Amino acid sequence: MRILLFTGKGGVGKTTLAAATAAALAGRGRKTLVVSTDPAHSLADAFGTPLRGEPSEVDIRGDGTPAGLWAAQVDSRALADRTWHELRGELRKVLAGAGLDVLDAEELTVLPGVDELLALSEVRRLASQGPWDTVVVDCGPTAETLRLLSLPEAVSGYLGRVFGNRRVAASVRQLGAHLDALRELLTDPRVTTVRLVLTPERVVVAEARRTLTSLALRGIAVDGLIANRLMPAPGFWRGSAAKWLRTRRDQQDAVLAELAEAGFGPDELARVEHRASEPVGAAALAELARELYGSRDPLSGNGKPVTPLLSVAAEGDGFRLRVALPLDRDSAVDLARVDDDLAITVDGFRRLVALPETLRPCRITGAESDADGLVVSLAGNRGSG
Repeated sequence: MRILLFTGKGGVGKTTLAAATAAALAGRGRKTLVVSTDPAHSLADAFGTPLRGEPSEVDIRGDGTPAGLWAAQVDSRALADRTWHELRGELRKVLAGAGLDVLDAEELTVLPGVDELLALSEVRRLASQGPWDTVVVDCGPTAETLRLLSLPEAVSGYLGRVFGNRRVAASVRQLGAHLDALRELLTDPRVTTVRLVLTPERVVVAEARRTLTSLALRGIAVDGLIANRLMPAPGFWRGSAAKWLRTRRDQQDAVLAELAEAGFGPDELARVEHRASEPVGAAALAELARELYGSRDPLSGNGKPVTPLLSVAAEGDGFRLRVALPLDRDSAVDLARVDDDLAITVDGFRRLVALPETLRPCRITGAESDADGLVVSLAGNRGSG
């Protein structure tokens, strides 16, 4: 199975492109589920049909015959009301049994982001229970998506710090195992990849580049960027609006040129022109998919090959640790050693990365950045293991 996650800054058209991709995959004979975790519920609008929490088949052919496309809208609030209450009660009992008073136990069971975590769990449940080959996920805007994708690791660490190796209730152990499975699903590039949608505007592109860095820190692969809503080619311009259109397209082209200089040229960045009417319904989505993918397989993506986050090379008596991150020239980077972890903070996004065992006796002596990310120098006795 493949899972494609579509995200981007609010208003860039990610829902429409996710719907078009799902329809294109189904049209090529792949049983496809498209599911939205976006509270805006725009996926139903894109297809022009109501959606529920459980998958229902979408009539993209218009003749009522099965077409291999199902769609669903996750209601994370309803999930929280239905499933979190029972688990929270179990956590409260275990925490109280560990010596915490009732008030402390109550506070610790209010986990931030539980709605998003349950939404991600529901995507995994739906993906595992149906006949589909591919699951396309219309995620929320990038800020919410980054929080969503970081939750399995964050909550798993939270449980580990609270409970350690103590015996805990079966439901808590089950939650921990579930979080580990979610993290493995998200960080396996053979299964899960992200398509990042942007419009060619400097503010949007700046957020997209920060998102690329944050996803790389989480070990989540991006297999394509899509520049949406480009002004039409000059041949379509007529009348008094031509000057405005030319100015707007020139601004967009300048942003695309900057992206090309940063390594996101035509081969890495798909482009979709703005349409006069909103693409709603099967026919409009199919036309959009043809422009986006042409004869290419919608699963192929257009991103660069996935490289490991960390790689180590010997250097003299020490080592060079490469951290593969897409960095902007103005990125604010901070590195710190925390026990056996390397704390990496880039533009406010922080992650603790476990150092390879070989590097744990070493000390950091310097760091620099290049086109491929960070290079950290470490000194230590290479013979010590």
